[in-house]
Amino acid sequence: MTAATPTILVADDHPLFREALKGAVARLLPDARLVESDSADALFASAESHPDADLLLMDLNMPGANGFSALVHLRGSQPQLPIIVVSAREEASVVRRALDHGAAGFIPKSSDPATIRAAISAVLDGGEWSPPQAEQGDGLAPEEADIAARIRELTPQQFRVLGMLGTGLLNKQIAHALGVSEATVKAHMTAIMRKLGANNRTQAILLAGRLEI
Repeated sequence: MTAATPTILVADDHPLFREALKGAVARLLPDARLVESDSADALFASAESHPDADLLLMDLNMPGANGFSALVHLRGSQPQLPIIVVSAREEASVVRRALDHGAAGFIPKSSDPATIRAAISAVLDGGEWSPPQAEQGDGLAPEEADIAARIRELTPQQFRVLGMLGTGLLNKQIAHALGVSEATVKAHMTAIMRKLGANNRTQAILLAGRLEI
């Protein structure tokens, strides 16, 4: 088990489930420092400001993240941070893909509190934890693994731009949302397409979409 006063990041856009996770952590680690996030951007900020965090418990789908994209991005930007995915999607293929994308554990949201605590304890001890169906899921297809490797090369700002592109925003709208110039957004787009091996915006969005569930 980690040293006293561990820092645990909890990321889920559903307040009730965040409370459930916090309760499970509190029973296992009464002195733990809990840092909550309800969106991908808030999670990335929390991870950046707590580089020595002991564990991240994260839902797959939050505002600003689709499928495995946030998990993949964090494995690239915060490789030292153990991550447990907590999801209502419990299919064997989803569990297997999450683990193959770098999660140290996977907790189905239907799990009882004792199972949640057992999973957290296992990962904090440096191990892994997954439900039985993980053994039945297919591993990552080579193409998805390649795209994930490319996504991990994106900077945090490039990842945000790519996510906004996926929602249909134009360069002008992205620039306004990020507080930067359109020229900066265009520069990010050039870098994104180069890193993803895409020829245009549409292709970049389609490639990133391979990480959806």
